[in-house]
Amino acid sequence: MVSRKLLGQMATTLGAVVLANLVLALVFVALLEPWLVPVFDGIGLSRGVAYALTTTLCLGCLLAVQLRYARLELLAEADAAVLGPDERPELTDRVTRLAAQLDVAVPTVAVADTDVANSFAVDGVRSGTIVVSEGLLETLDAAELDAVLAHELAHLKNRDAAVMTLASFLPALIADEHVVFGDHLPQWTRPYVYGGLLLVAALLGSSFIEAPVFTPSGLLQLAVALAVTVVVGGIVLGVVATVVVFLSRSLSRQREFVADRAGALATGDPATLAGVLERLDGEATVPTNDARVEDGATSSGHYRGLEGMCLLPHGFDRSREGATDGGDPLQVDTYAHPSTTERIARLRKLAAELERTPYAG
Repeated sequence: MVSRKLLGQMATTLGAVVLANLVLALVFVALLEPWLVPVFDGIGLSRGVAYALTTTLCLGCLLAVQLRYARLELLAEADAAVLGPDERPELTDRVTRLAAQLDVAVPTVAVADTDVANSFAVDGVRSGTIVVSEGLLETLDAAELDAVLAHELAHLKNRDAAVMTLASFLPALIADEHVVFGDHLPQWTRPYVYGGLLLVAALLGSSFIEAPVFTPSGLLQLAVALAVTVVVGGIVLGVVATVVVFLSRSLSRQREFVADRAGALATGDPATLAGVLERLDGEATVPTNDARVEDGATSSGHYRGLEGMCLLPHGFDRSREGATDGGDPLQVDTYAHPSTTERIARLRKLAAELERTPYAG
């Protein structure tokens, strides 16, 4: 069962994301007003009802697109490929069995092509996805793999995976980690897509630009309006993203404790998950880099969206540990994992409680 604390943190984080998108939706509706008014009048809707419906539709589309896009970006960042129906049946069967135990919809499974042992869960518009690395599959035995998969399924069941997936979009956009539409469109379609976006911008601009848009004066006014929009919008998004970062860091800590407990109870073996965390965390913290460089990486504020969603925060590429990007002040440290030591201590305490009450749920 999801704790009230986790529910509250999920609600506030989601609320910040929705508020940012609501502002954007209201701007769109205001710009579309010259084209919407005749439609509203034609179907007999009052202005208030019509604007509410249009804003709600626009808001829903924005959130759905961002959720889908954030999921694709996170999978791409991990170099994870979704398994087909006949690929790795032993792994998909294991996930199906555990999903039934946790009473959660069976997610798709993706495998990341890396030797680094880690996992994470992302949610989408229709279903979630669990990602495990080749290194994790090679490192863990059957019971240990069950423990990790149950942990990730708990994230999906609690819906914190959906909130974190959606919340990753704005900070990544501000940190210049996302090129909107970029890698997810065929090369030949990109000129048409971006041309279409410019055309839409011109149509929207015509509602407040005095001169005809497709004249030298109109194009100049449109260019100025776009520049002002980018600057002001960037400032507003930066402020909102900072709030989302702050809320997500708090949510990230609490969600791991809840998923640890829920996954451990599902398998009935908290000690196994504790052992996995201890072993993998120990491997990840071998001092292969200069400690001074590591300290610089911690303090530089580097964006770490994917790492913050993983079972352990080292992500899927240890070669980046200790790397910095020149201390760019616009970069943000998005998520904060709880101490692995504290997670292990809680799991071992839970294991001791289950030993004393062997028939407890």
